[in-house]
Amino acid sequence: MSHETRGKSDDWFTPKYIFDALDVRFDLDVAAPEDGPRYVPARQWLFRNGLGIPWHGFVWMNPPFGHQFTKRLWLSKFFGHGNGIALLPDRTSAPWWQEFVPDADAVLFMAPKVKFERPDGSIGEQPGTGTVLLAAGPKAKAALFGAHGILGSVFIPWRMP
Repeated sequence: MSHETRGKSDDWFTPKYIFDALDVRFDLDVAAPEDGPRYVPARQWLFRNGLGIPWHGFVWMNPPFGHQFTKRLWLSKFFGHGNGIALLPDRTSAPWWQEFVPDADAVLFMAPKVKFERPDGSIGEQPGTGTVLLAAGPKAKAALFGAHGILGSVFIPWRMP
């Protein structure tokens, strides 16, 4: 639910067109905004303490984009769960990226850059960084490949032996 904007609100919401392109239903949104739009096609939403509550089924994760320590906590739980789609900034040279993204079953680099929604429903400015979707599990991988060409380009990570 967040987007990196220095000195501004942490609350930025994933636009509906992303979910339309993915064409899947999630069991759980693990970092849902309490007062944001309900575009996430999920059966259940965790509004608080998504890291402290057990996850189940196919998950959607758009975590706070803050410090890399925070990203590591969310990504560790996400890949430990192994079944879902995560939205994150495309920081390919960042240590957290190098540590976790090779564990993804697929990576969709979104193009053009996502213009996230503000809490009031207005559309934000184009961010300085791009956005990726990470797939964990076969259902997530299929969804990213299904959205290839609509949301951007899909790549399969390769971990060095």
